[in-house]
Amino acid sequence: MYTSDEILNKVNEYIEQLPFDRKPESLYAPIKYVLSLGGKRIRPTLMMLSYNLYKDDVENILPAACAIETYHNYTLLHDDLMDNALLRRGHQTVHVKWDANTAILSGDSMLVTAYQQMQNPYKTMGNPKAILPVLDLFTETALEIGEGQQYDMDFENRMDVKEEEYIEMIRLKTSVLLACAMKIGAILADAPEEDANNLYKFGELIGLAFQLQDDFLDVYGDTKIFGKAIGGDITSNKKTYMLINACNLANDEQRKELNHWLSLKEFDAKEKIDAVTRLYNEIGIDKLAQRKMEEYYEQSRKFLDAVNIPEPRKEELKKYAAQMMKRNY
Repeated sequence: MYTSDEILNKVNEYIEQLPFDRKPESLYAPIKYVLSLGGKRIRPTLMMLSYNLYKDDVENILPAACAIETYHNYTLLHDDLMDNALLRRGHQTVHVKWDANTAILSGDSMLVTAYQQMQNPYKTMGNPKAILPVLDLFTETALEIGEGQQYDMDFENRMDVKEEEYIEMIRLKTSVLLACAMKIGAILADAPEEDANNLYKFGELIGLAFQLQDDFLDVYGDTKIFGKAIGGDITSNKKTYMLINACNLANDEQRKELNHWLSLKEFDAKEKIDAVTRLYNEIGIDKLAQRKMEEYYEQSRKFLDAVNIPEPRKEELKKYAAQMMKRNY
């Protein structure tokens, strides 16, 4: 059995040696650049931990694991362009370093590259029966993520977004890729179908808790640790679990003040962040969000418990999931 740190090292080493030697170089340089910026590599780590529940030759699925990471970074590349973000992980985004057209075309090529990488394990593992279910799941997941992104964009123009709509949006935009990674790991390891499905549900619920944690850290995180200025969701009136519930649970006076800040076109960012955070604290949104995260985490553990393998083989995955829930960045 491998630790998550050992798997992370394998993933980073594999990504570093990816050649991207096709021409023209100007098309592929941004792809290599994006992948070189690092990140937590959660999705490939989850895939390999899932595979490692059943088999020890985790190096065999590095191409598939890195396909998931390539796909994830492709979505970030296009997200940055749509959001006109200037920085990603402390470095210039592709559309800033190059231009918008390059970001679009390199992003499209990155998506195709992810599919190419996803097929590589079958050339080395001799596991052709897995290719159809894996590619079916990967394709369905890619469609769902696009749907989640569109819902997120649609919510920008709505003030009546319900909590259940928001949860479905983050399930599609974030959770399903974690779930997909885990199920592909199980499929490639020839795990029983019931186990693969339980691992999918485990990843899906962990993904919901993970995204809610992002919302929480955007308000309550430490800027130095979080790696970016906090309060971005507040200044942009982003419909998050926290804002939606604040609007629903506020008393008349709190709702009036909250609506005032939401309606302003021009404002001092620090003043707005401080005011809305204070309202969140008064309403109890911080504790509500933490309880919801814990609820999803506890639900996820039931599905991992249902995976029919000896408990000692699950320990590293359990440990990694617990670390995800305790992160501060």
